[in-house]
Amino acid sequence: MRRRDGRDADELRKVVIERNFLKYAQGSALISMGNTRVICSALVEKGVPPFRRGSGGGWLTAEYSMLPYSTPTRIYRDLNQQGGRSYEIQRLIGRALRGVIDLERLGEWTIWIDCDVIQADGGTRCASITGAFVALVDVDKWLQEKRITRSSIIKDSLAAVSVGINQGEKLLDLSFYEDSQASVDMNVAATGRGKFVEIQISGEGSSFSREVFEQLLVLSEKGIKKLIEIQKEVIGESMWKW
Repeated sequence: MRRRDGRDADELRKVVIERNFLKYAQGSALISMGNTRVICSALVEKGVPPFRRGSGGGWLTAEYSMLPYSTPTRIYRDLNQQGGRSYEIQRLIGRALRGVIDLERLGEWTIWIDCDVIQADGGTRCASITGAFVALVDVDKWLQEKRITRSSIIKDSLAAVSVGINQGEKLLDLSFYEDSQASVDMNVAATGRGKFVEIQISGEGSSFSREVFEQLLVLSEKGIKKLIEIQKEVIGESMWKW
């Protein structure tokens, strides 16, 4: 099946990651996956939330937002009332990244991950996770340079991708149009060593078999492997340890 943008069913959109995109964040990246673009930043702050105080370990938390001009119709800023979708996505981003770091090695410091969607065309949560990992690598380097940590807190690499079924075809890395027409929609976050950190799947008006689930999982693994190769190229061989 040839898709509207000319891709094969098992082909990612063009992925570009610009590292150190922001001046003041300890880690940052602008990730583009097709027409989806997300600024991912990572900053370090002394102290931890109340439930972690006295534990000796740190914390990582994430915030996610779609900017007003990121879609064809203006999105209202969250301000004091965060939408349910944004809240669910930022919890996903935080869980995924915590799955590949050692919080005990961090000490009582907090890493803030901010993912701001400046243009949305499907797969924003997956792009956020993939870009945020690149920002996290630079934060990890900064922590060691400042002697806050003695060694890397990162245990494995991490990327995420969407897969789904559209008109009976299994597709990798869905655009907004493909996602809006999908009968099954799935987001997968996994590590470079092939361990799954998060899987979200739903039938949009239809059910699906275990066989279909496993086929989509295999397709996602192909995409994640390619995304991690791209991350590695951006970060560089000398820094890549996973």
